[in-house]
Amino acid sequence: MMSDSRHENDIEFCNVEKHYGNLKAVNNLSFQVKRGTFHSFLGGSGCGKTTTLRMIAGFDQPTLGEVRLAGKNVAGVPAYQRPVNMVFQHYALFPHMTVSQNIAYGLRYLTPRPDKKEQQRRADEALEMVRLSGLGHRKPSELSGGQQQRVALARALVNKPTVLLLDEPLAALDRKLRKEMQSELLRLQREVGITFVLVTHDQEEALSMSDSISVMHSGSIIQTASPEQLYEAPATRYVADFIGESNLFNGTVRHVQGNSAVLRTEQGIELSSPLTPNGAPLSANTEGCIAVRPELIDIAAKGGLYGRDVTLDGCVEDRIYLGNITEYRVRTQPFGIVCVRVPRQHGAGGQGTVDPSGFEHGAAVQVGWNNASGLAMAL
Repeated sequence: MMSDSRHENDIEFCNVEKHYGNLKAVNNLSFQVKRGTFHSFLGGSGCGKTTTLRMIAGFDQPTLGEVRLAGKNVAGVPAYQRPVNMVFQHYALFPHMTVSQNIAYGLRYLTPRPDKKEQQRRADEALEMVRLSGLGHRKPSELSGGQQQRVALARALVNKPTVLLLDEPLAALDRKLRKEMQSELLRLQREVGITFVLVTHDQEEALSMSDSISVMHSGSIIQTASPEQLYEAPATRYVADFIGESNLFNGTVRHVQGNSAVLRTEQGIELSSPLTPNGAPLSANTEGCIAVRPELIDIAAKGGLYGRDVTLDGCVEDRIYLGNITEYRVRTQPFGIVCVRVPRQHGAGGQGTVDPSGFEHGAAVQVGWNNASGLAMAL
């Protein structure tokens, strides 16, 4: 079930579409996932990410186009004959079987089938891989949610698939356990060296684990890039809004000069910012937007900001303490709410101060940023 070493990509989609009657769930997808990487499909409900995963797994067949695994066209190949395994959101463990029996279940269907001694050896090896050695005799009901998730992972990995598919596998876990399992998945992926493909609507999950991410919307991939590129250089307004949080200022492009664009907003204010390096080109009289991340905007008492290219008067509508940062939502006259994030700072002797500015609800403030802190992009 291992990859053909002659091919660099374990997964390739070539102009793939999936139709359900008149509904086009996936629209002309073409992408590659390199061998040994951790790739995520990220998007809201109904964007096509789960349909894409199901076509990789073989649960669904494409209406048009070609799906390749390790360089081979798998059109018509059923799921059980593909070199992939899947971990589901609901772990689907057999309650009447022990943990070891659950893990070894798929080994029964290999050709040639390993004998019982070899099945047990592989199950024990998989248990050790997920740090559950010694628990093979238990039933799933005797394990915590996190331990059951590890059993599901071990069962998926015991056959040594070319690709491991993860369908929102951490959604049922609480936040702390979800963070621990994210680290566990990363460790496993590095140790076993196979290709992991994750489907999630959780941007933090995708950003923290992935080598590359495809952002999907309405059955299409809007942008594929590394987590850093998606956050720092989104290609479109949709990506800027979906990945993290951005202050978005729509407008009409007045002119483009070199690497910068000037937009005139609906409120009649002109803003200038560099063009995003990954987006479609902007031209005069077209619609676009400028995105500014909250951590790149400064806040001060009214009249206290100097040397910023853009300054706006406003009042604090909300102040949200988030531990390492304080988030302000400031109502400004021209643009409505502008989001600002101020990092926690440390005083003398390492004593922490929650927020050096400490503005309360209703405080009169100024917010501002420099042109270079924004990115101009298409809608």
